[in-house]
Amino acid sequence: MHCQILSDELHFPSKTHMIMAAHQKIHPVADPEAPPLVPRGSFRSEKGDPVQPPPPPLRREIPVIHSKPPNRSCCCKCMCWTIILLVLLLVILGATAGILYLVFQPKLPKYSVDSLKITDLRLNSDMTTLYAAFDVKIRAKNPNKKIGIYYEKGGKLSVWYTNTKLCQGSLPKFYQGHRNTTVLNVVLTGQTRSGSTLMTALQEQQQSGRIPLDLKVDVPVAIKMGKLKLKKVRFLVECLLVVDRLSTDNFISIRASNCGFRPKL
Repeated sequence: MHCQILSDELHFPSKTHMIMAAHQKIHPVADPEAPPLVPRGSFRSEKGDPVQPPPPPLRREIPVIHSKPPNRSCCCKCMCWTIILLVLLLVILGATAGILYLVFQPKLPKYSVDSLKITDLRLNSDMTTLYAAFDVKIRAKNPNKKIGIYYEKGGKLSVWYTNTKLCQGSLPKFYQGHRNTTVLNVVLTGQTRSGSTLMTALQEQQQSGRIPLDLKVDVPVAIKMGKLKLKKVRFLVECLLVVDRLSTDNFISIRASNCGFRPKL
């Protein structure tokens, strides 16, 4: 009987035993070094599930504009193209000039003084002004086969002794055709201050039999190549003469004559 009661107690614990067991129930203790079950910064839903926080609001970024250094490559390209265009232009101009030269074969005109006659060379009453009047015959020759020369209005012919102009005259306007020779008779007149000093120098130079004179022609000229008339330019013809005397009653001999032709700048 006693054994049966013990076995019943073993199989059916009493109420006192159950209360003691409840007090001795082990509760888990949180480990401070263990990782949290819910990440920091997260939230829990109403059901207790962790919820990730909403993303931060987007901030509008203002682009920063940085000043760029000058593009040297672009400048170099511009310079290269400019040089190439200039070289190409020079080549084209050179080729055009070469073709024109072969087609027209231009030659410079030639000038000479055929004769010089003094019609007046005297001092005024008070010996301060020298009056001079010359008649000059000048020859112009155009040796070109396909080029004509227009001598435009405004041409001047003058005679100088050293740096003093003795007299001057106007050239007529005319056209000189291919392989043409034109002889012009030009009347020159003029007066010069300090006449007595100039006359004395001329008389002293005349004793040597060689008086240097400078004959200058300043004339606007236009060249005609085929049917094309080029732009008008000014040319200067200069003839260095040596005569034996300056006298109105004797024949004047031209002992030397050298004429040059160049554009006037």
